[in-house]
Amino acid sequence: MIDYVNFNGLLFAIVVKNAFNQRGIKFFTDEKFSQQLGYMNRPSGHIIKPHTHNFVERNIQNTQEVLFIKSGKVRIDFYDSEKEYLESRILYKGDVILLASGGHGFEMLEDSEIIEVKQGPYSGEDDKVCFSQVENKKIRIIE
Repeated sequence: MIDYVNFNGLLFAIVVKNAFNQRGIKFFTDEKFSQQLGYMNRPSGHIIKPHTHNFVERNIQNTQEVLFIKSGKVRIDFYDSEKEYLESRILYKGDVILLASGGHGFEMLEDSEIIEVKQGPYSGEDDKVCFSQVENKKIRIIE
């Protein structure tokens, strides 16, 4: 229900499948990640004390993003830093993925709604480099 996608010892993504369920709180990311991903399952009446967050200057080197698959079916293709295709996974309604490193591309296999969360501010064309998608005949889907 939690899939840590690794290539050559480098974490590319964390997939939290919709079926994941655990009482309490669980963080899937290392505390050093610039984007933190956690899960909470609390009973009725549980209180999280009101709070604010302190201003902390952070130096972010790479963009990490979190996608929530609100509806549909999405194929994600993973690429290494040399833009070479590695493998693909299928994401379904309710799945969440944190993209930690490497390259990635998507194909909507059904009409899909996705909510994306990533660090800002957005830098326009300086934010990413686009490249050619893998040929369909080379796609390897890992379940």
